[in-house]
Amino acid sequence: MKGRSPLRRRKPKLLITIMVAVTALVAAFAAQTAFADPEDRGNGNGNGNGNAEQLTAEEIVAEMQPGWNLGNTLDSTGDDETSWGNPMVTEEQLEAIRAEGFKSIRIPVTWSQHQGEGPDYTIDADYLARVQEVVDWALEDGFYVMINIHHDSWQWINTMPTQHDEVLARYNATWTQLAETFADAPPELVFESVNEPQFDDVEDAESHELLHELNTSFHEIVRASGGNNDSRVLILPTLHTSAEQVHLDPLLETIQGLDDPNIAATVHYYGYWPFSVNIAGYTTFNEEVQQDIIDYFDRTRATFVDNGIPVILGEWGLLGFDKNTGTIEQGEKLKFFEYLGYYANESQITTMWWDNGQHFDRETFEWQDPDLFAHVATAWTERSGTGSTDQVFLRTGETPAAQTVTLNPNGQAFEGLYNGDTALAEGTDYTISGDELTLSAELLASLAGDGSLGEQAVLEARFSGGVPWKLHVINFDTPTVADASGTTAELAIPTEFNGDQLATMEAAYEDGTAAGPQNWTTYKEYDVAFLPDEEAGQVVLPEAFFAEVNDNSTVNLTFHFWSGETVSYTLTRSGSTVTGSAG
Repeated sequence: MKGRSPLRRRKPKLLITIMVAVTALVAAFAAQTAFADPEDRGNGNGNGNGNAEQLTAEEIVAEMQPGWNLGNTLDSTGDDETSWGNPMVTEEQLEAIRAEGFKSIRIPVTWSQHQGEGPDYTIDADYLARVQEVVDWALEDGFYVMINIHHDSWQWINTMPTQHDEVLARYNATWTQLAETFADAPPELVFESVNEPQFDDVEDAESHELLHELNTSFHEIVRASGGNNDSRVLILPTLHTSAEQVHLDPLLETIQGLDDPNIAATVHYYGYWPFSVNIAGYTTFNEEVQQDIIDYFDRTRATFVDNGIPVILGEWGLLGFDKNTGTIEQGEKLKFFEYLGYYANESQITTMWWDNGQHFDRETFEWQDPDLFAHVATAWTERSGTGSTDQVFLRTGETPAAQTVTLNPNGQAFEGLYNGDTALAEGTDYTISGDELTLSAELLASLAGDGSLGEQAVLEARFSGGVPWKLHVINFDTPTVADASGTTAELAIPTEFNGDQLATMEAAYEDGTAAGPQNWTTYKEYDVAFLPDEEAGQVVLPEAFFAEVNDNSTVNLTFHFWSGETVSYTLTRSGSTVTGSAG
């Protein structure tokens, strides 16, 4: 974690390991209405349809939809909120994100480096005042606000099995101070006991007992602290914020034992792990990836929502974004976000999108990827049509043939194909048969132009509602690679991408067994074992790849491109010396 770039989530290795095994859950659609249109819902401050003082926990959690995380800021583990690369929080930032339609904001806070020694564990007054300032700004903007104990979970709370009394004393002291500080805050402020709880070197059964102790102690401290804390909504997490049934059931037991109507549960979801990080050949949003969402939300809904306990998806996204947002191909990524937003809505689960600074630019107040945000935001109220692909590849130097894309209307009606503002002619430029959209050879030939490599046009399949589905028309030729030499610290393979894009890479020894990290699959993890760099014209194999390649071995690589092309390459390792040859 310490060596990672400032804009990464800083997810502990233990949690990542757990999420590999996590299979999704909760929420089959029951006979309850989906969340209201955000514009039709109150802001909880008496300025809209809602007033938190008069709402139940279920209503408050519903009012919090949709939510956003102010990630990698007050939760950073450095000297101040800028230590992980984000700017200081300003009123203008919060106003800007509120204007994008978000109704709640999760403000993760790490307290470790701002606390004194025991037995008082006094929080630095200036830091506490800064947190309070940001919370006040958010409340004034009409947000529901969630604060918590964040990365402390893996900094010191995780040692509770061996330092039980010390950890419990510090945890209690922290929440005692926070409860006192925010006792008179309006009910639009909610507390989350701890982020992603985890405990070192113990089995789940003991971990569940320790988490139960923390959650119930948190509940007791807050409820006894006076002011609005006697009825404030409190958010309790599962172990690892996982929605595996083995972790859901103990939290249900805890909540039911507290017999408090103002409690909600929280879990996190970062997708089906192989797809989420692009490993094992899971490059597309296929049925298995979609089913993981369904199972995850269905389990969560059945455990909590159907028992009258509201649920907040406190963080969600894709784990590959920890490295860069290009880990998953754009169209496949959009299908994931569209479907998750829809199914969370169906499941009556409030979502709070994790943003560590890579989505909403906190200086320009613009979205880094407007198409991604459009799919996220549209899913709050309706579905968007998608397609089997968002890429149409045309081999340069050849006359294009007609190509067919299968549309997924998702309840919308197809209304036409456009090139910019120009409506293309059905029957001439394209045909539609059921959900099969066929682009004519004549249309594609006109779009191919002079055959120059790269993107030539962006078509839009427009539907009766939702976001149009973009089709990127790309001229390409077979990519080529060249011989290279390097060391086990890094090998940069010269690559002519020729308009194509690398989807994944296989690595195998001469006997066919997997080479490199994660040797249970020949398909390696994107930006762990390999990273394409189109601008530099190379594919980089880093030290992490060679660290798990046998010495004095030959490794056969296969590069898989989105056009369907494959390119072979051979590596030879001898000590720290690596040579690569094409063909």
